[in-house]
Amino acid sequence: MMKKTFRINRKRLVSTFLEMIRINSPSFHEGPMGDYLEAQLSALGFKVMRQTYGASFNILALKKGKHADALPLILSGHMDTIEPTEGIRYSIKENVISSTGDTVLGADDKSAVAQILEAVTAAAENGIPHGDIEIIFTSAEEKGLHGAKNLDYRKIQGRHALVLDSGGRVGKIVIAAPSHITYEMHVLGKPAHAGIEPEKGISAIRVAAEIIGALPDGRIDAETTANIGMVSGGTATNVVPREVTIHGEVRSHNPAVLKGIKSNIFRQAKEIAHRRNSRIRIAERKEYQAFRIKQNDPFLGFMNNVFLKCGIRPEHAITGGGSDANIFNAKGIRSINISTGMQNVHSTNEYIEVEDLVKGCRVVLAAIEHFTEFSEKKGVRQEKKSDALCSFPYQQCLRSGSCGQSKGRVCWRS
Repeated sequence: MMKKTFRINRKRLVSTFLEMIRINSPSFHEGPMGDYLEAQLSALGFKVMRQTYGASFNILALKKGKHADALPLILSGHMDTIEPTEGIRYSIKENVISSTGDTVLGADDKSAVAQILEAVTAAAENGIPHGDIEIIFTSAEEKGLHGAKNLDYRKIQGRHALVLDSGGRVGKIVIAAPSHITYEMHVLGKPAHAGIEPEKGISAIRVAAEIIGALPDGRIDAETTANIGMVSGGTATNVVPREVTIHGEVRSHNPAVLKGIKSNIFRQAKEIAHRRNSRIRIAERKEYQAFRIKQNDPFLGFMNNVFLKCGIRPEHAITGGGSDANIFNAKGIRSINISTGMQNVHSTNEYIEVEDLVKGCRVVLAAIEHFTEFSEKKGVRQEKKSDALCSFPYQQCLRSGSCGQSKGRVCWRS
C-alpha cells in the first residue's frame, strides 16, 4: 500500500461525472463539453488551449510542476460519446450509476475525464509535488480516432501517456491492440428494366452477394478478424441495380497476416466481378497501427507498481479494438490504455460502480505522485528502494508474494 493515503473527494468526483454525462457531446459535436473542460482546467491553474482541426477540436492543457527536472506525464481521455446520448437518464442504486433510458450512460469516456479532473484537483489540494502534467482531451474518438489523428504533436512535450479508455474492472492494462484497415468496394453492374428486359442488365446486388459470400468473415485466427458491416445500393425494384457499395474491415495484431488477408479479399472480389462481367473499384484506408508493449517495458513496470501500491492487482489484456493509444504509440509517445471501471459500453445497459470510479481516480493520483521517481530528464533511476512487490517481472511477484530477483526492491529500468 502507499505510504500515505491522499484524499480524493468522493462526493465531488461523482458530482463531476454526473454533471458531465448530462452534457450531450456526440462525436464532432463536443462544443459544450469543451467549454466545460476549459473552465474547469483553467480554474485548476492549467494553461489551456483549444486546438481546432476543421471537423472538431482537442483540448490541450499544461500545468507546470515543482520538479523541473522530471519528464512530463500525459493524462488523456476523449470528450465524445457514442450515440444516443440526447436526453440521458440515469439512476444510482446500491452505488451503481447506470443508464435507465434509451441512451448510453456516457461513462465511455466521461468516467476517464472525471477521474483525471479529480486526480489533478486532489494533487493540488494535498500539495503533492510533481513534474509537468499535460492533459489531452480528444474529440471524435468514437468515429475513428479523429482527434488523436489530427492532434498537433508539436505542442506535446511528454513521451509517456496514460490513456483512460478501456472497460472492465480497474486494474486492466491494455498491452496490445491491432492494426485496423477499412475498405469500400464499389461494384458496377449494368442497369435495365427489371420487367421488360432484365436479361440486358447485370445486377450489381447479385455480384456483391457473391463477393460477400466468398470473403473470409468473423474470427480468422487468434489475432485477426474480418467483417462486412454495411451494404448499400439499388434504386427501385423495377430496375436491375447498377451499383452497390460494400463497407468492410480487417484487423490483426500481425502485420503480415493483415496484409495477406486484405490482399486475398481484394483478389477474390476482383476475380468474381470479372467473371460476372461487372466492374469493381476498391479503396482502402488505414485507421490505426498496432502496438504491443513488452513485459520488460519500463513504463509498463511503473504502472504495474502503481496498481500494486494502490492495492489493485494489475491484469494485462490484449484487445481487438483500437483507442487513442494506438495513435500516440505510433507517434513515439509510450502510451498505456487502462480501464476506468466502465461496463457494458456502447449499449443502453452501460454502468459504472462508484467504487470503481474512485479506484480509477486513485490510480491516476498515484501515477501523478510517483512519476517523478520513475523518470527524470537526466535519466530513469535504475532502482528505487521500496516495500512494494517487485514489478520486474511482476507476474513472479504476484504469484510468490516475494521477489527473489531484486530482494524486495522495485526495478524501474531504462
